[in-house]
Amino acid sequence: MIYSLATRALHILPPEDAHTLTILLLKAGLGPVSRLNTPELAVDVAYDGGVLRLPNCLGLAAGFDKNADVPLAMVRAGFGFAECGTVTPLPQGGNPKPRLFRLTEDQAVINRMGFNNKGLDVFSRHLEHINAHRKGAVIGLNIGANKDATDRMADYITGLKRLWGQGSYFTINISSPNTPGLRALQGKSHLDDLLGQIVETRAALVKVSGSNYPIFLKIAPDLTESEIIDTVTSTLDHKLDGLIVSNTTLSREGLISSQASEAGGMSGAPLFELSTRALKTARSASEGTLTLIGAGGVSNGAQAYAKIRSGASLVQLYSALVYKGPGLADAIRRDLVLRLKADGFRSISEAVGTAN
Repeated sequence: MIYSLATRALHILPPEDAHTLTILLLKAGLGPVSRLNTPELAVDVAYDGGVLRLPNCLGLAAGFDKNADVPLAMVRAGFGFAECGTVTPLPQGGNPKPRLFRLTEDQAVINRMGFNNKGLDVFSRHLEHINAHRKGAVIGLNIGANKDATDRMADYITGLKRLWGQGSYFTINISSPNTPGLRALQGKSHLDDLLGQIVETRAALVKVSGSNYPIFLKIAPDLTESEIIDTVTSTLDHKLDGLIVSNTTLSREGLISSQASEAGGMSGAPLFELSTRALKTARSASEGTLTLIGAGGVSNGAQAYAKIRSGASLVQLYSALVYKGPGLADAIRRDLVLRLKADGFRSISEAVGTAN
């Protein structure tokens, strides 16, 4: 109850101020602590060199914790994993304010933040402290490119090298709509070049460190079916470990809020159908051989379960927290357990890709 009241109280503040205050409160140890045990939702993600073990399938998407301030607080709140970032090699302030908008009537959010973050040095220092208290928590590291970089592909390599060994997995974010030209990296020729450099760097890092980590690619929901198929093919060809489907959308279809015309990427409830269609296309194209993380519009157990049955091994959310607060993770997990039992599945992994 107290966290529900706090969530409503935060809506008095402008969205970005509310988010900043939320991070400060979590850093002060004022977040919820989950006591829920859901072994049915545990997931093992195999990759070359090991298995990533997650206590449950529900994760926090990137964007909430850009500077790796509070991943452990979010894991304590009931998330099976927390993805930090997007982080760029150099600090950058992002786009001019206001740049974050609540579309309450649509249960949606529009952002044009522009990869605002404190850069790799601060991010890495935070991870050093976190890893001293991590106790097995699964933390993803989402890396991006600086807006003014002369070689954006090189920025991804810089991030991978700098953070190798500091997290549980990496996400290559080439699908934010708020860095001009970034989504062009999703084109097949650019993507093959980038992924070739990524896997070459990975091989060198594994040779030196003796450790390997899963690497996922995060894609836009606005890709055509053929573009998604090409992306899946490139991901498989280069032996990356999976896709996160999907990032925010440029679509405004069906929105009724007065702020619907704001520029930026839209997330939240209206993104669910579009992102799930993209997920199903990726599942079909990979014939179930690629690990998929379903993101976009998840705000309840039914939607999380729909992502799983559409082919996702894991599910992420962020925008729904704006409206439903930090107790959402446990609420979704409880509902997922009930749905599994109702359908006769013993584990969440048995339900992956079972939708007709």
